[in-house]
Amino acid sequence: MKNIIAAGAVSLMMLTACQKDDKLAEKSVEQQKIEFQQRQLEIEKQKLAIEKERMAYETQKKADSVAQVQQARQASAASAKTNVVRETRTVYVDNTPRYSNNSGSSSGNSGAVQQAPQKQGISHTAKGTVVGAVTGAAAGALLNKKNRGGGAVVGGIIGGASGYVIGRQVDKKQGRIPQ
Repeated sequence: MKNIIAAGAVSLMMLTACQKDDKLAEKSVEQQKIEFQQRQLEIEKQKLAIEKERMAYETQKKADSVAQVQQARQASAASAKTNVVRETRTVYVDNTPRYSNNSGSSSGNSGAVQQAPQKQGISHTAKGTVVGAVTGAAAGALLNKKNRGGGAVVGGIIGGASGYVIGRQVDKKQGRIPQ
């Protein structure tokens, strides 16, 4: 009988102990939910503050860039007003008529008109270089079947160099460049 009473007392203690733990467990779960919601609210507040700061930064950045553009315009307007450059060119033309004397006199100045070579347009050297490079690149690409890019590069270099040499000779013959 003592054993039964002892077993009943132990079971009664266990039942009361389990009920207290359940109440504490329920209370702690509710507290955890509330704490979690509070943390979530704090996080949302921080996100809003960050977004607000970002918007303020963007607004300030736009205002700064507008101010910078206005300063640049003012500076360019001020420099445009003060920096007036006038350039004059003086050209001397010799309009005296010269007659050639074909009577066979071999004096130092026979009176023939000598005109300075015109230096306008693209030189034969430049034309020859471009034409030679293009032609050489095309030929190099066609001839080198395995590596067309490499053939085009080598052909372009060789063609450009030979076109330069030929064009330079033509310019020398025409007196465009000194010999």
